[in-house]
Amino acid sequence: MSTHQLSGRPTMAADQHPGRKKDADYVFYELTRSICPTCRKVIDAQVILRDNKVFMRKRCPQCGPFESLVYSDAKAYTEFAKVNKPGTIPLARGTDIHDGCPYDCGLCPDHQQHTCVGIIEVNSNCNMDCPLCFSEARPGFSLTLEEVEQMLDDLVRTEGSPEVVQFSGGEPTIHPQIIDFVRAAKQRNIPFVMINTNGKRIAHDDRFLEQLNEVRPSIYFQFDGLGSETYRVLRGDAKILDEKLRALDRLAQIGLNVTIVPAIERGVNEHEIGKIIEFAIGHPAICGINFQPAFHAGRHVRHDPMQRMTIPDVIKLVEQQTAGKFVASDFVPVPCCFPTCNSVVYAFVEGDKVTPLPRIINVYDHLDYITNRVMPDFGLEVRSALEGLWSSSSVAGSQKSADQFAFSCQACGVPESLMIGDLADHMIMIMLQDFMDPWTFNQKNLMKCCKEFLLPGGKQIPFCAYNTLGYREQARVQLEAMEPSRRSARSAGQRYEPRPVTFAFKSEELVQVQK
Repeated sequence: MSTHQLSGRPTMAADQHPGRKKDADYVFYELTRSICPTCRKVIDAQVILRDNKVFMRKRCPQCGPFESLVYSDAKAYTEFAKVNKPGTIPLARGTDIHDGCPYDCGLCPDHQQHTCVGIIEVNSNCNMDCPLCFSEARPGFSLTLEEVEQMLDDLVRTEGSPEVVQFSGGEPTIHPQIIDFVRAAKQRNIPFVMINTNGKRIAHDDRFLEQLNEVRPSIYFQFDGLGSETYRVLRGDAKILDEKLRALDRLAQIGLNVTIVPAIERGVNEHEIGKIIEFAIGHPAICGINFQPAFHAGRHVRHDPMQRMTIPDVIKLVEQQTAGKFVASDFVPVPCCFPTCNSVVYAFVEGDKVTPLPRIINVYDHLDYITNRVMPDFGLEVRSALEGLWSSSSVAGSQKSADQFAFSCQACGVPESLMIGDLADHMIMIMLQDFMDPWTFNQKNLMKCCKEFLLPGGKQIPFCAYNTLGYREQARVQLEAMEPSRRSARSAGQRYEPRPVTFAFKSEELVQVQK
């Protein structure tokens, strides 16, 4: 039986004495809905607590039982409910309720959060072939400016004043119109425009670097560590580190803000977490780190779902590998999504001294939504500032995040000696983002997802639904089928008329995902 399936472990302690009842070796915590990792059918799932860890247990009628690790700290998992912020309702919805969650994504009226981060995959092609790639990048489609502008307009329609849009792929920097896309977003007064990149083009293309300097996006930069073996396993290229370092140095030269994004896979690069943090603090371009425990959707390396990396695992390694510069209590869950999906810490850096914000102000006192307790004096203002920082839409290195950091500190009586120079130049953000895959998919978490893929026609699909349920596969078939008409419009110099992407699932089960 494969490693992701239950291997005959008894659900109750073995009965050594006939007639004597025994307690289960776990605590049943909640019932939710998930999917079968093999056939992707939506099925019931139990969330259970055992040995201070959180597991998901489920059974597919066709494929059998499965169990996977969800969160390696059950105490934190159960306590973080108080940091669950009420959702913000978007101005408009993209779909009606027809088949029910998770089949009606768009966003539907049942979705409990607006879009903090809108993601546009501008192409499916890439200049790398990574063994770890949730989008399974390969040649297929390349969006037109008309499509991207329509998607941006739909985001403005639903959000009013959207804060963050991220251009992704494939590899977005190889799209010939990526600079036009950034300009289009900024023309719609979207303040934070990000490009998600592996850095290869930035490392070598001088003209492209000049264009980036002109439009000045934030850079979301794939960076998994400092060892060649890490890149061989995760990216299929043991020699790519030099290119990444060159790209970061060139971004520093033009003063663009960079968030590095390490995917952390057990047995591959978890030993590099401390080195990554030290490198980031010392590099002039890097304002933030977004550690992502590897999730196993799309292309991925072999893994054991019972031994996967989770946010508490990474936090523990941060504490061990930074010699106390950062400790577990410095990290606070993000309230806008489900609290166990993200954790963040901000820190003030002055030379070798690092001061995490939660050591200055008790963030939990201001982000307690269960008791709805508001601290005296600057309570509401501080809560608002902290909500801005502890949000998926917060962008490392931005003046907005620096202002929110400064207000939080000043309102709480922090010595002015900490508030030196340009605060944005002395801040580092460390975020941990745990995306769900077919083994850990939890419908409850999905309903509060605030990172959505934007598609032609106006649909906005939550990140973990798009990558696990069959939405990506259906969208790709349609986007690739549109490519001949895109090419015809380009060659004729004509405007391309966007066509909507739609989805159709069977009434009782998801469309099977081709392996």
